[in-house]
Amino acid sequence: MIDVGPPEIALLALVALVAGTVDAIAGGGGLLTIPAILWTGLPPHLALGTNKGQSVFGSFAALVRFARGGLVDGRRARVTFPMGLAGSLAGAALVLATPPSTLRPIVLALLAFAALFVGLRRGSPPRLADAPPPRHAALAAAAIALAIGAYDGFFGPGTGTFLIVAFAALLGDGLAHASASAKVVNFASNLAALALFASRGVVVWRIALPMAAAQLAGGWIGAHLAIRRGDALVRRVVVVVALGLAAKLAWDMRGP
Repeated sequence: MIDVGPPEIALLALVALVAGTVDAIAGGGGLLTIPAILWTGLPPHLALGTNKGQSVFGSFAALVRFARGGLVDGRRARVTFPMGLAGSLAGAALVLATPPSTLRPIVLALLAFAALFVGLRRGSPPRLADAPPPRHAALAAAAIALAIGAYDGFFGPGTGTFLIVAFAALLGDGLAHASASAKVVNFASNLAALALFASRGVVVWRIALPMAAAQLAGGWIGAHLAIRRGDALVRRVVVVVALGLAAKLAWDMRGP
């Protein structure tokens, strides 16, 4: 086992606090936490499992705060929560069936893909207010939750951002409501993946728990800010996240 000391754990907790805050508003927190955990030297399976061990607390705190703020659609959640669970279990099972030697380049490629996808988006969808739900909205919401839940179980970074984009673009949500709907799926997918990873012993709890405490605070802070400041804040943070991911991609692709 890689020896990760108190200074490294303290730094990881700080990263988790920032990631939890950003993720609750606009997604993208995993693009901070997974590279930070990999930086400690943990192999990919343990890094992904440990990341779920801490990120589930941030998504839970954000979901509770959004629910208290009246932004969670209960009827939609009854569809998206179980679909997010199912998708995530399938994705997490695929990770555990993938040899470690194969997983590392996959992780690196998915990091680049997530950064490119979000970084090349030109801000958020132009419609910021809620629109009337389209026909077959429940079916569309279920498909979004299943597909992106599977991605989250397998990998994770950018999941919240992808969900916000999907709910806003396909279902007409305002960005604050899209963030709340995203947290329903994100919490379900985190919970399912964590249960599977923990049962296989690939969560390093002495790293995950300090990060989890910071994620809990960050998720609550981020959701509170999204509720108080509304769509305008979500849009600005999504743009900042996109620019940051684009910069990270450019750095990762630099020459020797």
